[in-house]
Amino acid sequence: MQSQKIKKILISSSLIITLLATTITQTTVSADANEQTQTTSQTYNDQNSQSASSNPDNQNQTHTLSNSYVVYGAGASDQQELNSVLSVKNNFKKLTATAADYKQYIDPNGSTTNEAMISSVSIVPTDPGSGIKVNVNKFNGRNNITKVTAQQYAMVAQMAGVTDVTITVSANTPVSGESALTGVYVAIQNDGVTLNNQNTQAANQMLGATNDAINANKGNNDYPGKLMAAVGDTTKAINQNRKNGKEPSKDEIQTMLNHRLFLHGIYSETKNYEQPIVNALIQFNNSPISSSNDYSSHVDDTIKNVKNSSGQIMNHAKQFLNSKDGQEAQNWFEKLVQWFKETF
Repeated sequence: MQSQKIKKILISSSLIITLLATTITQTTVSADANEQTQTTSQTYNDQNSQSASSNPDNQNQTHTLSNSYVVYGAGASDQQELNSVLSVKNNFKKLTATAADYKQYIDPNGSTTNEAMISSVSIVPTDPGSGIKVNVNKFNGRNNITKVTAQQYAMVAQMAGVTDVTITVSANTPVSGESALTGVYVAIQNDGVTLNNQNTQAANQMLGATNDAINANKGNNDYPGKLMAAVGDTTKAINQNRKNGKEPSKDEIQTMLNHRLFLHGIYSETKNYEQPIVNALIQFNNSPISSSNDYSSHVDDTIKNVKNSSGQIMNHAKQFLNSKDGQEAQNWFEKLVQWFKETF
């Protein structure tokens, strides 16, 4: 009888230890300077595709990282302070995002300079199914990313083919933040994956397309999350149509978007700013990722992250560990481990 009780205790305790010992990971991302420019996963699939014509409709297009990275803007200073702001650890690989990278990944016709590449980013791989979470961190108490929201970064990176990472963005001087995605793409490239240019260009277009709507509703902290969730829901609907052999028309895409905006309760706030978003969705529809076999499940994960988020911090894991509840959980786990040592 006593052995059965001990067996039950051991089973229950092992389950508790598994839950409590789960590693919580966090990452960081960066943005660009002077409100002029824009910045960039073990792969699920090793395809390095370059054009829609070379990609079967059901080919996986979504990738995560196998290492953690910090990517500094070429014009960024105060790297030591940035390391602290971006939670950089010793195991992070350090890279630099240059004007040439910006031209390659963001705007082939761009004329930015290395000095204008200010924003910096750290990116950490997370568990499968976690989607993308983004934190836009203050630098010395100042919010230097003045334009792009955490929710925009998350959904746009997902549309480009990145998933299951936590990204943290910051800059040592005030910048628009539109170039921060360069650092994300540079990290993916250095991790051994070439993202499809059509995917990244469609995703980058969405970043600019959503700016006016978000700026018009800047008094509502919940709006960016609702808007980007509606965008994500629409890309999922397009993906499901494409996988079933149907290519939606422009009017159908606009109807899909309007329906999702209505479901998220923001149709009236968005209708005057939706045309650029529709155009970006058309570009998404024309890119290989729109018919990728793995897109819907991954975008679902990121939609969950953005739709209920408010403000610039989407991953509160670090805050929890520093909270009273987090400390109590850690203390309880330490006592449990000590009990096992003393008993067995």
